[in-house]
This record gives sequence, structure tokens and C-alpha cells, in this order.
Amino acid sequence: MTTLVEEPTKRRAGWIVVAVVAAILGAELVLGWQSLLGALAHLRAPHLGWLAAALLAETAAMQAYARMQRRLLRSAGVRVPLRRHVALAYAAHSLSVSLPGGPAFSTALNYRQMRRFGASPAIASWCIALSGILSAAALAAITLFSTATAGDTADWHTLAALAVAVVLATLGVRRLARHPGRLAALLTVVNRLRQRPADHGRDRVQDFLEQLRVARLTPGHGAAAITFALLNWLLDALCLWLCCVAVGGGTISTGQLLLAFCAGMAAGSLPIVPGGLGIIDGALILGLIAGGMTTEIAIAAVVLYRLITLGFIIGLGWLSYLAIRRIT
Repeated sequence: MTTLVEEPTKRRAGWIVVAVVAAILGAELVLGWQSLLGALAHLRAPHLGWLAAALLAETAAMQAYARMQRRLLRSAGVRVPLRRHVALAYAAHSLSVSLPGGPAFSTALNYRQMRRFGASPAIASWCIALSGILSAAALAAITLFSTATAGDTADWHTLAALAVAVVLATLGVRRLARHPGRLAALLTVVNRLRQRPADHGRDRVQDFLEQLRVARLTPGHGAAAITFALLNWLLDALCLWLCCVAVGGGTISTGQLLLAFCAGMAAGSLPIVPGGLGIIDGALILGLIAGGMTTEIAIAAVVLYRLITLGFIIGLGWLSYLAIRRIT
């Protein structure tokens, strides 16, 4: 009886939510209709030269990310042609941003492919973890630069925490590889708590540590990886700026553009909808408007930028994924 009473109530609540969302979207459409018409007018005839440059900048950003991961694997003695790294970067990116729970699928694909590249399980895990930390630290550094140049107060705590994480991850791997007895002692404690033999799993742990011995991030490879991590974000931001120029909005300052870009990327880190649809777009538009752009040009620039990043790049990514599947 309770179930029969609850079902109509749930349906009624669902219809109320749909009605509220529809009303909000309808109100936004009415209020922003003129701005949308103006944006469409700018989108009808973007400057083709600047548009082509934006496409090149975004493909270069993907190349930079692939080169970062390539440098990390090279530091561990794993050498693979750049084209395979680029194909993996495109495929993993597309899985990450276009599927619900995409980061999990992206990580699994990265791990499988790096194992096929010849990386050991420990090295593949280390490379994936460190590339994520480097990418986050690079975005934090760009955010600090943009807030400083835009006149806001920079939050140095975030960058400091990420820098410490990078150092600890690198030094921790070296220390564990050189002093395996420390981890063995911890394993003994864990086994005691689990009521297992003291040496349970020790062989697997020692094998894992032996694999980590080759993960030595030299200063040269480390500096190159950091540079490529920064270039990945900066070239992506350059793509946004070129989209602004293509629709007549190239007067925004570098600091304001980077601030809008970083706000959009930070908003997109919330795993609510695939690709950050509506979330990244809204943050970017508001950031560009705050930087002095008109609403029409800001909307047109963001739509063009998202067509490149969600349409062109993700399309290439899925083609790369299908090609990887066929090869493997």
C-alpha cells in the first residue's frame, strides 16, 4: 500500500522539477534572446584565418600533453614513437570528457596502452599519477599568474600544495625503491591487522618496488615534462583567444583572458555532466564579459571554442580510440 501511495508522489515531484527547469530555461531564453541573435550574427562569418589558427593551437595543446607523458615514460626507459602517444592522448581525452565517469575509463585506457608500450605496472601507474599532478600544478600556476596580472589576490597555497605533491611523489618513489625494508615493515603490520602471515604479499611488493627503481625523473626530463604541462594549458587558452579574435573580440587583456579560461577549467573539474556542458561555457562567458567583452561576442567566442574542443578534438579522439582498438 505504501508503495502505491509513494509512486504518484515521486512522479508528481519529477514533473515539478521538470517544470521548474523548463521555466528557468524559458526565462533565460527570453531575457537573453537579443544577445543570442547578436552572437549568431558574429558566428555566421568568423575570420577564417584566425579560426584555422585556433584549430592549430588546440591540436598543438594535445601534442604538448602527449609529449609530457612521453617524457615521463622516457625517464623510466620506455621509448615509444610520438604518434602513439598523441593517439593515446586524443583517445583518453575523449573518453574522459564525453562519457559519464569518463576519468575512470580514461585512466584504464592509459594504463592498458602504457603496458603495451612496455611500461611495467608500477611505471604505468607512476606516470599516470605524476602526469595528473603536473597538469593540475601547471593550471594552478597559470591561475596564479592570471590573478596577479588581473589585480586580484593570488592563492599561493594551492600552487605550494601541488608543488609539494610533485616533489613528494618523485622523492617517495626513489626512497621506497632504495629502502624496500620500510614498506616491508608496514606490510607486516597490515598483515597482522588482517590476521595473515607476516610475509603475505611480500613477493609482489618487492617486485613492484624493483619496477619503480627505474622511475628516475632526471632534471632534464622533469623540466621538459613541466614545460609541456604548461604549454598544454597555455595553447588551449591561446585557442580561446584566437576564437575571440575570429569573432571580433581580441581586445581582452592577457590576464583577464587567462582568468576567464582558468575559471572555466576549474568549473569543468566538477564531474556533473560530460564535457562540462553548460558549466564550462557559463564560466567562460561570464569571465570574458568581466574582462570587458560584450555579451554577444563572448557567447560567440565560447561557442566557437567549444565547437573546436568538443566537436573537432573529441571527434579526432574517438577516431583514435577506434584505431587503437583495431590495432590491439
